[in-house]
Amino acid sequence: MILRQLRDTEEDAEAVWDVAAAALGDSSALMGEADSVWPPQYVSDVRSRNRHLARTDPGGCWIAMDKDGAPIGAALSTRREGTWGLSMFAVLPEAQRHGVGRELLAAALTYGRGCLRGIICGSQDPRAAATYRRAGFALHPAMRLRGTVGPATKERLPAPDGAVHEGLARHRDVLDSVDRRTRGGAHGPDHDLLLSQRRLLVVDDFAGSGYCYVADDGKIELLAATSRRLAKRLLTAALLCMPDGTDAQVPSLTAEQQWAVDVGLEAGLELSTGGYVCLRGMPPPAPYIPSSTFL
Repeated sequence: MILRQLRDTEEDAEAVWDVAAAALGDSSALMGEADSVWPPQYVSDVRSRNRHLARTDPGGCWIAMDKDGAPIGAALSTRREGTWGLSMFAVLPEAQRHGVGRELLAAALTYGRGCLRGIICGSQDPRAAATYRRAGFALHPAMRLRGTVGPATKERLPAPDGAVHEGLARHRDVLDSVDRRTRGGAHGPDHDLLLSQRRLLVVDDFAGSGYCYVADDGKIELLAATSRRLAKRLLTAALLCMPDGTDAQVPSLTAEQQWAVDVGLEAGLELSTGGYVCLRGMPPPAPYIPSSTFL
């Protein structure tokens, strides 16, 4: 096995995607879930994110190759103002249980050495959860909300209790400020990519600040606010702005995010369990919904 840093190239971005897609499919089968069909836009966005991380965090992004030079695993991690995050960690099914994952995770964790805080959005795969626990992370069982948005949803939800604005690049200082308050470190350059791929909703008034990224497929990508009231306002606005028929998804909710559970249930979304939010050196950030990639 050869371990090397990820390069900012289309070839490497595609190699990481191929490994992740194969590993995620294997994990879904393990949990008895149906195979996923990946929309072309989603695949394109993920490859762009792989290249973004290779540029911003070359020391935290690693790919494993077999003796023939074929990719068999990858681990991508970030370091943002003292907060380390594992953005992606996957090993091909046929290469698992041979030490590949151990070496990749060790390289990513080394990149986070000296960081006060760490965060991982872990899957339901029990093998991954055990790996993160052995690495010193506290495992916080997560919930998720999901359901189709339609006229009935919008009748159930009250109007937001204040103004919510479309976010723009000029809101970057507000976004970084909210990040520091909720998770201990700003996302910095990650906001540049998210702004190009996601709709951004922002609250910034005398009561505080907050923001929420919403994907075209209905996923809440990242939400942070200085109070639960503002977080509820943002999530409510995000659901109300989705076109009818959208499959709304609100993942990675820890027990501290009851405000989000309340909004989702009021909207008629279905609540279930889904993976773990794994934390080291920090309590669960609240009110906050992490991104699986940018954490």
